[in-house]
Amino acid sequence: MQQKFQNHILKNFTFLNGKKLLLATSGGLDSMVMADLFRKMNFEIAIAHCNFQLRGLESFGDQNFVQDFAETNKIQSFITQFDTEAFAKDYKLSTQVAARELRYSWFYELLETKNYDYILTAHHADDNLETFLIHLVRGTGLDGLTGIPAQNDKVIRPFLIFSRQEIENYAKTNTIEWREDSSNASDKYLRNKIRHNLVPVLKELNPDFLSTFQKTQNYLQESQTMVEDASIMVYQQVAKEIGDNIHFDLDQLKKLPNYKSYLYHWLNEFGFSAWDDIYDLVESQSGKLVFSDGFRLLKNRNFLILSPLKSINENEEYFIEKKQKEVKIPINLSFCNIDDISIESNSTIFVNEDKLQFPLVLRHWIEGDVFQPFGMEGKSKKVSKFFKDEKLSLIEKENTWLLCSGNQIVWIIGIRQDERFKIENSTKNILKIQLEE
Repeated sequence: MQQKFQNHILKNFTFLNGKKLLLATSGGLDSMVMADLFRKMNFEIAIAHCNFQLRGLESFGDQNFVQDFAETNKIQSFITQFDTEAFAKDYKLSTQVAARELRYSWFYELLETKNYDYILTAHHADDNLETFLIHLVRGTGLDGLTGIPAQNDKVIRPFLIFSRQEIENYAKTNTIEWREDSSNASDKYLRNKIRHNLVPVLKELNPDFLSTFQKTQNYLQESQTMVEDASIMVYQQVAKEIGDNIHFDLDQLKKLPNYKSYLYHWLNEFGFSAWDDIYDLVESQSGKLVFSDGFRLLKNRNFLILSPLKSINENEEYFIEKKQKEVKIPINLSFCNIDDISIESNSTIFVNEDKLQFPLVLRHWIEGDVFQPFGMEGKSKKVSKFFKDEKLSLIEKENTWLLCSGNQIVWIIGIRQDERFKIENSTKNILKIQLEE
C-alpha cells in the first residue's frame, strides 16, 4: 500500500510537494494510517483534531491519543473542543451536520491563521460507496451519484483509491495503533445501517463489488463532465448576464426538448427546491415569482430573470447640494451649468435650476408617488401606472432612482423627466444633469 500511495500522490497530487499540509486526524484507523504514510514521505505536516464531546470520556481519550502521537513523532498539532450538541440545538441541525460545519469551519480558520495550504482527510473507497448509497436512498440527481470528490477547493482526499480492508491490513502489518469509535457499532445513523446491513449483502453477491462500483462511478463522472459541457454550450445560447442578474430567453429555452433538465442544472446551485413551481413559471403570466433563500426567479414577458434578493430600503435617501458637480453613490450623476441645450436623451436632462429646491434628493419610488411626464403639460400620472405602461419588470422598478426637488419628482432617472422643470424661453439658469456610464 505504501508504494501504491506514493505513486498515487506523485501522479495525481504533485501540487502538494513543498506545501504545508494539515491532516484531519480523529485517532481512528483511516486517519492514523494517513498520518503514518505522509510522515514517511517527509511532507511538512501538522495534525488537526476535533473533540466533539459526543462520547464522554471516550472523546477525551481520542484527544489524548492524538496528542501523544504528535508529541512522540514531533509533529505540530492543533486541538480544539466543541459543544456540538448545543451548536446543533441552537442552529436546528442534526448532530452529524453540526459536527461537519464546526469541523470544516475550524479547518479553514487554521489554513488562514497558521499559513497551511491544504486540508487532507482520510475518506476512502468504502466511505464513497456508503455516501453513494445514502444519496440513492434519499433521492438525488447525477451530482449525488458521482461520489466524494478527490479535491474540493482546499480539501484533498488522497485515500479514495483504497478500501477499508487495505487500510486495515497496512495498519496491522506496520503495527499502527488507532482508536475505535464506539458509535460506529450503532445503527442509530443511516450510514451505519448501510455499512452494517446493506454493503455486506452487496459484497456477498459480488465479492469484487467495490472494484466494479468504482468503475461505475468513473463512468458516472465522465457522464457528468459531458453534461457540464453541454450545459455550458446551451447556457451561452439561452442566458445573458446583466449586472447581478441572469436573463434566460424563454423562446430559446423552449426549443429544447428537455429544457427542465437544463433549468435544474443551472438553478440548483442557487438554492431553489420548488422545481414544479419553477417549471410552471415558464408558461405562467408575467410577474410571477419563485424564491429561494437568497435568490428569486421572475417571469418577465419572454424571459426568466434570476436575481439576488436585495433589501430595498424605501427610506434610503442621498442629498445633493447646490453647485455640487457629481455624485457616485448610489448612481453616477454629473451636474453642470450651460448656456445652450443639446439633444435630450434618457441619460441626459436639462432643467430650470431656478425652480429647484436644494438639496436635491435621490431616493427609490414609493407607492403614491405622482409626477408630470415630460410632454404632458398639466397632466399628472402615478409613477406606479407609468411603470406599468412602460412595462418595467419588478427588478427594473427596484433599481430605479428618483431625483426629487422637495416633494416633487424632477426625473425618473434614465427614463423620463418631469414637465414642471423643463427649459423655457425665459429660463436664465440651465442645469444639465447626466447619468454617466
